[in-house]
Amino acid sequence: MNPIDLVLVEDDPMVMEVNAGFIKKIGGFKICGIAKTGKKALEIIRELRPRLVILDIYLPDLSGIQILQEIRKLGIPTDIILITAAQDVETVQAGLRFGVVDYIIKPFKFERISSALNHYLTYAEQFKNRGELNQEDLDRLVKILPVTENQKSREREELPKGLREITLQQVYNFLKASKIGLSAEEVAIGAGLARVTARRYLEYLEKINRVTLETQYGSVGRPINKYKALL
Repeated sequence: MNPIDLVLVEDDPMVMEVNAGFIKKIGGFKICGIAKTGKKALEIIRELRPRLVILDIYLPDLSGIQILQEIRKLGIPTDIILITAAQDVETVQAGLRFGVVDYIIKPFKFERISSALNHYLTYAEQFKNRGELNQEDLDRLVKILPVTENQKSREREELPKGLREITLQQVYNFLKASKIGLSAEEVAIGAGLARVTARRYLEYLEKINRVTLETQYGSVGRPINKYKALL
């Protein structure tokens, strides 16, 4: 597959450089444009119509949400990954309503953006040369899991105190992008969380049957719990 055209929008030069380095390290993408302001971002996106935009919300002139709204208003077929320090529910919901494919909260580690971009590569490949999709294909692509009635009733319950929906999805997506089971420590490093926090989310995901737990025994030391997403 040819590299995917990508526009990177970030007003901090140092963060821009770090993110560009991450993207080049992951591979599969070509940075065809960069912008440090919202107006410049819209100008580049209108002209280049990239497949993917990595967009910061806090810019000196326009907000990332305003840019996202304008892209949708113009009907430009561009996918968006939001990268931001904003964690308030209103901002997150606004991004999701306008169809972002992922939402990464700063500060993040390489493994988190790697997970997001590798998932997007898989997503793009699945759509290539496909005339139609069946339900199983669609469920996998839009991160929807078929659930049982028992699972539905559990998921209607409020999250346990201290857990947040967006972080829960972040942990699940990171696991889903991995082809092997991961320990709580590996998930914590990859998702940019404290180990105890990652374990709480993993235990809850196991409780609602979104992940499986397997205990692995080595030749020495204590057994290790490995978690794997149910696809």
